[in-house]
Amino acid sequence: MAFGFNTYTPPATKNLIIINCLCFLASIALPKFAGIDVINLLGLHYVGAEAFNPVQFLTYMFLHDTSGFTHIFFNMFGLWMFGRAIEEALGTRRFLVFYFVTGVGAAVVQEATWAYTLHPVIDALNTYVNTRDITPLQQFFDFQSGAQYPIDEILDLKRLILNKPVTVGASGCVFGLLLAFAMLFPQAEIFLLFIPIPIKAPIFVGIYALVELFLGVQSFSGDNVAHFAHLGGLLFGLILLLIWRRQDGNMG
Repeated sequence: MAFGFNTYTPPATKNLIIINCLCFLASIALPKFAGIDVINLLGLHYVGAEAFNPVQFLTYMFLHDTSGFTHIFFNMFGLWMFGRAIEEALGTRRFLVFYFVTGVGAAVVQEATWAYTLHPVIDALNTYVNTRDITPLQQFFDFQSGAQYPIDEILDLKRLILNKPVTVGASGCVFGLLLAFAMLFPQAEIFLLFIPIPIKAPIFVGIYALVELFLGVQSFSGDNVAHFAHLGGLLFGLILLLIWRRQDGNMG
């Protein structure tokens, strides 16, 4: 069999890569030529934001950071590397179900993360609107004690905070695929460029998950990666694979 994109890439994996690439090009072109901000429109926003739309739980996973090619390149490379084997093992229908479940699961976890981090700030803003008590806000902003700020400015600040977070990318799906690869092919070995020794796929996934958890908890300054969304893809992928394993007993 000749090696090539068409011959070695099953239909769902191939079409997902094509759709992601087309959406990436649209995200670059439409703002310039049609004034349509695709990322803001279809990227995942916090459920409490004015910019939120439920369809974003699906559309966000087909969009990527347009400031460079690294984001989409590594996601599509991961989809191609692991998606081929997993689609052949699970079949196209189950593969697509798995892909979208992990993507939506990653979005759910990201929403929960936002809710946890934003709730104290929003609650403090609401307290000021209702009581004019500036004290709760002082732990988040440099507001003067006893000062009074216009309610409209506080509400504008609240809208800004709620609408600012946005997540895009197929990373949650790719992390789910990585988990599936480790479970379906536990003896497979993965090579990393900076670690010139083979690592068993389950060990690699375990290490990667711990790194993501550490980075997510630490929330390093300037780190805009949705680490908990990645873990959400792993978690929902694990749950679905365990359900399927229990149903038919022929996986892994």
